[in-house]
Amino acid sequence: MVSDSSFQHYLLGIVAVANNIPAIAPFLQLVAGLKTDEVRRITIISSIGAFVVMVVSLVAGSAVLEFFGISISAFQIAGGILLGGTGLSMLHAKSISFAGKEVDDTPDDFNSKVSQAIVPIAIPLTAGAGTISTITLFSASAKASGTELELFLAICVMSVAIYLIFHYALPLVKVLGNTGMNVMIKVMGLFTLSIGVQFIIAGVSTVYKGLAG
Repeated sequence: MVSDSSFQHYLLGIVAVANNIPAIAPFLQLVAGLKTDEVRRITIISSIGAFVVMVVSLVAGSAVLEFFGISISAFQIAGGILLGGTGLSMLHAKSISFAGKEVDDTPDDFNSKVSQAIVPIAIPLTAGAGTISTITLFSASAKASGTELELFLAICVMSVAIYLIFHYALPLVKVLGNTGMNVMIKVMGLFTLSIGVQFIIAGVSTVYKGLAG
């Protein structure tokens, strides 16, 4: 059984909410027509952007909750509702076309693409509100159990996975096709919904025990 404060638990949770499968379609459209080195730069910028969001959530998440006087159980319930809604939207989302489109490659166009690599590719399509909520909750659990290093390593592994998925996005789409990619989105949506439900149960359980006590 996987512990709630283990590297595996953290990684599985982050994979469900910070996966960049839904971002592949806009990413391919963003890099269409660019040179190889420019595509690599866009890939690195998007991956680093997602990494920074996750690390900031790890470092500052608990402090922000304490500053605003928000209890972990309240944030669990709120985060669970948010994740549940995200998971449901992924499960019921219409099929996405992952075919890229050719665009004119000009210096100004590339400069605009650099900013788009951060918003919306890195934020919020890869690391959005659900990711921030999940890692904030994980950070509180990690702080209590002394597993901050495991959580940080899980973030690092996920960041590498994000880079690899973007790097091999085109071959991945060719192998899986639109149907396979859309199925992956729905599977990730199911995991995201499950994590949301788990957070809600944990938060309600804590509040109930406090009231009962």
